[in-house]
Amino acid sequence: MTSTASSTDTRQGQGVEEQRPSWQLRLRRFGYTSRARSDVRDRLVPAYAQPSPHLWAMFGLSKPAAARVVRWSAWVGPLLITLMAGLMRFWNLGSPKRVIFDETYYAKDAWALIHRGYEVNWAKNADALILRSNGDVPIPSEAAYVVHPPVGKYVIGLGEWLFGFTPFGWRFMTALLGTLSVLMLCRIGRRLFRSTFLGCLAGALMAVDGLHFVMSRTALLDQVLMFFVLAAFGCLVIDRDRTRQRLAAALPPDEDGVVRPDAHIAETTRLGLRPWRWAAGLMLGLAFGTKWNGLYILVAFCLLTVLWDVGSRRVAGARYPYKAVLKRDTGLAFVATVPVVLVTYLASWAGWILSPSDGSGGYFRNWAATEGKGGNWTFLPDWVRSLWHYEHQVYEFHVGLTSAHTYQSNPWSWIVTGRPVSYFYESPAPGKDGCPVDAGEKCAREVLALGTPLLWWAAGFAILYVLWRWFFRRDWRAGAIACGVAAGYLPWFMYQERTIFFFYAVVFLPFLCLAVAMMIGALLGPPGSSERRRVAGAAAAGVLVLLIAWNFIYFWPIYTGQAIPIDSWRSRMWLDTWV
Repeated sequence: MTSTASSTDTRQGQGVEEQRPSWQLRLRRFGYTSRARSDVRDRLVPAYAQPSPHLWAMFGLSKPAAARVVRWSAWVGPLLITLMAGLMRFWNLGSPKRVIFDETYYAKDAWALIHRGYEVNWAKNADALILRSNGDVPIPSEAAYVVHPPVGKYVIGLGEWLFGFTPFGWRFMTALLGTLSVLMLCRIGRRLFRSTFLGCLAGALMAVDGLHFVMSRTALLDQVLMFFVLAAFGCLVIDRDRTRQRLAAALPPDEDGVVRPDAHIAETTRLGLRPWRWAAGLMLGLAFGTKWNGLYILVAFCLLTVLWDVGSRRVAGARYPYKAVLKRDTGLAFVATVPVVLVTYLASWAGWILSPSDGSGGYFRNWAATEGKGGNWTFLPDWVRSLWHYEHQVYEFHVGLTSAHTYQSNPWSWIVTGRPVSYFYESPAPGKDGCPVDAGEKCAREVLALGTPLLWWAAGFAILYVLWRWFFRRDWRAGAIACGVAAGYLPWFMYQERTIFFFYAVVFLPFLCLAVAMMIGALLGPPGSSERRRVAGAAAAGVLVLLIAWNFIYFWPIYTGQAIPIDSWRSRMWLDTWV
């Protein structure tokens, strides 16, 4: 007994350095440092960063006034950046007054969906008729074979329903979602970094990214998918904060008022229904109902939120956090995501399901009653078997899509913007379509889906920083950003032979902006840095941000389809692969 007590006293008397697990000691050589905190609440619910008192003194603000400014800035800052993004995205949205790139599919599919409930086959000259008649064209009734679920097209169709079957109408909702995604990223970044400045910076970076800008002004599905993916991520980040607050509230303070870990409470506390996780499930269902690669996001985010629960219970004091999460959290987590996603996906097919099954409804709607008669699954409703057959045919199409395309690219080239996609190109003569009379030769009008090059090249370094920060510093924020990038990016490497395009990368663009914001935060220096370190970091960060903004302005004409002299257009083709 004496020996045991003595041993216990010795362990309690050891310094923080000796109490650290061996993996922490080994990682110190790579820059890992663990911060000792006495109150678990500080780890479960970190405080938001506060600006330096010197800043308020410089503006002559009192403490109460400074507190109000800080409180208001949490919304005023993101809203101002969103206003800027919205003005840019809605400016002259109907130009070019053309059906550009894959708008030829999705604009017409959307119009048919909101009127018939299923996609139809249009005449070959339908685009010209739609533009000439301002959308006043009859809608065919013959069902068309399409390879993407309906949600994104319903979203595009909502804009057409509000503003007509015109370029402005079919681009309205993508512009709106693009603008709102900037607001979401500002708020998500603020919550993630506990810094209004870094959150607003992430949103501002996305506001001046060329790919996001062009996708916001084009009726394609990928911008809609990006919105729902980002919304799902935001819901999960809020859910993480709320559950950690619940755990912190459940832990009792000791006689000194300090909250310390408690294994029993950490392992047995129930965290409730967690409505934000259900909201995330709905958003992921809408993402899956827009494009199938939303399934990869679902898997990654489900794994991420379970690991967040493990980390939360571990910080609260759980000795067996995985077991506690499996027992207390995993069941509801599954119900709030997978079934919700599947139900949402099926609900998005309601128009097709309710269409006639006599051959006059949606494509393959009558398959079970005709070619699909017999078999082992006839006990299922006909619409279920017909839809399953349709989905299987779509899967075969996607995995077998290898036809060459002028603008296809390999995902290895995406981060360096190796092969952007030209959505629209014309060569107006001098004096026509905005081409200056004194141009001397034909001008160029182009809408090029090109990410702001300096932002994307900086993001390449930011990804390396985030991976280092996650692996060696065990920073959960870096891990969350890396998860978002990996979920949207890595799956495409499995389809090296498939025809794929750079604009698919817009789905993980918000996470690249978060990575760059995090890297810039590191440039600014950690709390407690010297004045010289702060000034040097601010100068470097400011130069980088200004260069990115200048880069966006420089490429503005080829993002918006403005007519510019051909030499000006050539000067913007920095890489041969951009032509």
